[in-house]
Amino acid sequence: MMDFDFPLILVVLTAFAGFMWLADRFFFSKLRDSDDAPPWYIESTAPFFPVLLVVLVLRSFIVEPFQIPSGSMIPTLKIGDFILVNKFAYGLRLPVSGTKIVSLGEPERGDVMVFFPPNDKRYFIKRVIGLAGDEIRIINNVLFINGEKMLQSTLETAEPYFIDKSRAESNSVSNAQVMMENLAGVDHLIRKHQNPGRLGRNFSTVVPEGHYFMVGDNRDNSSDSRVWGAVPEENIVGKAFAVWMHWEKVLSIPSFDTVGTIR
Repeated sequence: MMDFDFPLILVVLTAFAGFMWLADRFFFSKLRDSDDAPPWYIESTAPFFPVLLVVLVLRSFIVEPFQIPSGSMIPTLKIGDFILVNKFAYGLRLPVSGTKIVSLGEPERGDVMVFFPPNDKRYFIKRVIGLAGDEIRIINNVLFINGEKMLQSTLETAEPYFIDKSRAESNSVSNAQVMMENLAGVDHLIRKHQNPGRLGRNFSTVVPEGHYFMVGDNRDNSSDSRVWGAVPEENIVGKAFAVWMHWEKVLSIPSFDTVGTIR
């Protein structure tokens, strides 16, 4: 979802501003008269330390914003959706290294999760399809977990309270269909082509221990665990839980029509 290492940049900036703040408080302030202004390099960096520290704590341990850059999660998430990710849903992790320091929960089947794919430093977002030990099969775009078929239904027969008609219909295309899938008790929308792509015709695997199998809701247009394998637990970033804005183009007007929880 982002190609640059923003957490590392934020940590470095916070550390630098913190060093200047401490240096001014315990060293430079004692060398100048009380009426003298601090040096420019102190005045331009130290005041930002409290703000950067708050941002670092919030972003690292509580909630982090992202923007959706691709259509792999259509119809659940659209290109240009701005989402919020719960950083403590699966435990507290140190910024940059991602080392878990407090365990608070584990990903569940059906969660929409942000993570790093194996051997990749970019953020991805997909749905948790398989847990450790699960046998995953996808036959003609129908998902089977441990031999059990995950039921799919058309929007006409789906529960009316669940369906976001505008989101589902706006993401329909001529050669694909938006449907509701029941993922072992978790209802969510998917989009699939009438003629399955290569990864949707006949795929099977078993999820290794300590890993999660991630698949996009846009089943025929998603680079996911079917391509690069299951995601190790240490690569987890957090659980996506809300869309708070949609802004696809810089010169366009942001929209709040699709604000709501992610299912």
